[in-house]
Parts: sequence; C-alpha cells; structure tokens
Amino acid sequence: MSKSALTAFYGGTFDPIHYGHLWSVISLARLVNLQQVIFLPNHVPPHQMQPVAGAQQRLTMVRLAIAELPNSLFTIDDRELRRSTISRTLDTFQDLRHEYGHDAPLGFIIGQDSLLTLPQWYCGLALPDFCHLLVCARPGYGDELDDERNNFWFSSRLTRDPQKLHEQPAGLIYCAETPEIFISSSDIRARYREGRACNGLIPPSVQDYINKQGLYSNHAI
Repeated sequence: MSKSALTAFYGGTFDPIHYGHLWSVISLARLVNLQQVIFLPNHVPPHQMQPVAGAQQRLTMVRLAIAELPNSLFTIDDRELRRSTISRTLDTFQDLRHEYGHDAPLGFIIGQDSLLTLPQWYCGLALPDFCHLLVCARPGYGDELDDERNNFWFSSRLTRDPQKLHEQPAGLIYCAETPEIFISSSDIRARYREGRACNGLIPPSVQDYINKQGLYSNHAI
C-alpha cells in the first residue's frame, strides 16, 4: 500500500451484516480506488436502537462475511467492541488519527441515511477534522441536511474527485454513486421473527451461524 493511499473505515452495528453492506462497500472501493477497508463494528451506538446480537456474535458474523470475499481488501478493527462505554465515532477517529499520524488520509464510510442524521451525532459535524466522509447511496434518501447552515457545511466540503481523498488527510465529503440496494438489517431480523427465508440477502456462512446461534428468533431458518 502506498504511503498516500486512503485507509477507509466502515462503521456499523452489522446486526446482522448482509449483502447490502458488502456490495455497497465493494462498489465504493472500486470508485475510490481503496486499497484497504477496515470494518469497525459498533459496541453501543448512541443514536440507534441497541443491537440484538451480542458484540462477539456480530464480530463473528463480520469475520465470516469478509472471509467469503475474493480478495484481501477487507480487515476488521474491533476496538469499539472492546469498550465498556458507548461508541462515539469522534472518539474513535481521534484515536485513529493519533495512531496513523497527521498526514495519513483516513476515511469513514457511511450511508446517506447516516449522513442526514450526522448533526445529531456527538460532535458529528467535527468528523471531517479527522477524516473524509465517504457516503454510499441508500434507497429513498437525498443528500441535503436539515437546515441551511448544515447544508452549507456539507456543500463546502463536497468533492466529485475521488483522487483528492488520497491527496489530503481529511476534510472532504464524497458521495459515491454506489448501487441502491434494498436490503436492511431490520428487514432481515423481521424475516427471522416471522419465519421467512433470507436466502440471497446474507452470506451463507452468516446464515448458518445465525441458525446455529438461534439469533433473531426461536426458529431461525
């Protein structure tokens, strides 16, 4: 990996991880020429419902999922799962910036849905001080924030040139034209509760693990 290559972190609860996560990030990696994507599972996210699966179960599912992918682009950082407190993304990227140094290009991969809620995160609008934001498309979501001031914050950082993400350490927002994939973790959990199949929505190894663990229902299929 070249010295100036962008390292991107993909945060989420992954409860469970599914093909929507994987296909989006594979497409993003091609668009941005990423040489490394590091999955960053959340422990206790402050702005979402608490995960159904335990921390180690979600970590195992991410490991199983990326093991099925055809290259070594993807790895895992479990630092947030090792915390006993809530997962604050700003805290994590402050730590990462300290570890990688001031000049290393770092990115945080989020969906359009998360971008729109960023002003409600703990110091969410300060994240570009530490990393770039790489935004994946989500069905039914636009790219405008909730008021004029926040939209100015967004537009002043927006870039259409992915190469710029490799040329400076932080500060930019790139909205990638990734496929809009109609798969969600909440829908998969609902399918398990209702006894409906999830074939084609999650990797087979993750599906087998869910079944063996009895996750999301008493009759995983």
